[in-house]
Amino acid sequence: MHPLPPCPQCQSSLTYEDGTGQYVCPECGHEWPMTAPEAAAESARVYRDAAGNILQDGDTVTVIKDLKPKGSGGVIKQGTKVKNIRLVDADHDIDCKIEGFGAMSLKSEFVKKV
Repeated sequence: MHPLPPCPQCQSSLTYEDGTGQYVCPECGHEWPMTAPEAAAESARVYRDAAGNILQDGDTVTVIKDLKPKGSGGVIKQGTKVKNIRLVDADHDIDCKIEGFGAMSLKSEFVKKV
């Protein structure tokens, strides 16, 4: 965790982040935006597979257990390879295309990086 910068108006060291990308000084009430690198570091999410490996866009993963997609009559079998994944910030972490099923959303906890 990085130290928070002092208030640019009153130099107070009691500043805090308000959760919307801004710093706030409780003493003088001054608000100012985070710089771009600080904001990017705060919002950077790390996606990990079931084994704890870090996932990135374009990786190939393997499904580690049989999955029954909602609204589909089939089952995605354990060991199915999924190529060229795309990571998204949603309830399902991975958008991909699975041969025979089409576009799917998967949770990263059910895949292992190849």
